Amino acid sequence: MESGTTTITTVDHDDDHDHGGGTAISDVHQDVIKTHILTRLDGATLASASCASSHLHALSTEEQLWREICSSAWPSIDHPRVRHVISSFPGGYRSFFSYSFPLLHHRSPPKHHHHYLAEIISAVDVHYKASLIFSKVQENETKSDWFLCSPFRFDLLGQKESVQTPIRHVGEDQAWLDHLEENLKLSWILIDPTGNRAVNVSSRSPVSVQHHWLTGDVQLRYSTVVSGGEDSSELVHCAVVVTCEGKVGGEMHVREVSMQVEDLEGKHLNGKDSLVILQGAMESGKRKKERKGEGKERFEEFLKMKGERKERKQRRERALDMACIATGLTIFVAFWSFILFR
Repeated sequence: MESGTTTITTVDHDDDHDHGGGTAISDVHQDVIKTHILTRLDGATLASASCASSHLHALSTEEQLWREICSSAWPSIDHPRVRHVISSFPGGYRSFFSYSFPLLHHRSPPKHHHHYLAEIISAVDVHYKASLIFSKVQENETKSDWFLCSPFRFDLLGQKESVQTPIRHVGEDQAWLDHLEENLKLSWILIDPTGNRAVNVSSRSPVSVQHHWLTGDVQLRYSTVVSGGEDSSELVHCAVVVTCEGKVGGEMHVREVSMQVEDLEGKHLNGKDSLVILQGAMESGKRKKERKGEGKERFEEFLKMKGERKERKQRRERALDMACIATGLTIFVAFWSFILFR
């Protein structure tokens, strides 16, 4: 890397070759590297830098460095309960970042789990441009019969609650919706405090933005598509919904932030089935840097598969209806033939 007119060459400690007048990274004081270089990197870049040399790897694994990176990306994790849980992770904040950094890619069938989720902690942050407009940590117990049998749903706001934001509703409808799609980012991290695992189930950017013509509400949907059964083609999506209200020219208020799990039939899964899927994603899902628009592409692929399945189901139902009608006509004709010609 270059700093001013001094060339700094990234090498390992044991490399004694001549560097052509350049300065090896190991020759730079570690305080300079930690204070003026590593602190300027985001988590993904820091992880890459740690692989460049053993010297950088040693400096890049400091807990405080990763804590600042995680807290900057996800302010909600500064909650005392979340800090306590992260401290029990094998690699602390570094492990938490590796689990929570999007994009989640999970298409493997569920495996046998060593423990069952008795509690899930949600750490949710919503940013508009560079400003944090909503941040909350919510703890949900997941072992009651009511939770396991009821449709899975996490709501972060009550029916009469709303959060004021600095967002102003301006411009034409479509241009305004495009603006929100570009600038309203969301992170929803689910944390297993017992298994020391975490997963980010949000696509970060909305996969769809819709304006309700009657109420004026704007609904933004974030989605992560994951495996939902033994067959790799059986998919579900974690649907995160943010609903904003506000008149043109006025400030927008967030009045809904919720999450559900939906399958290809359009059915919302219950708590028990959702926990199996989410735990599988936490333990087996791959994490990688999200390519722009990748989350939306996966969601559109999910919708296409959902539409194809619906069409196949309708064709089967029509064929069954025709078979029932044909059977009925056959019985009717046979009955009257027996009556008339006996």
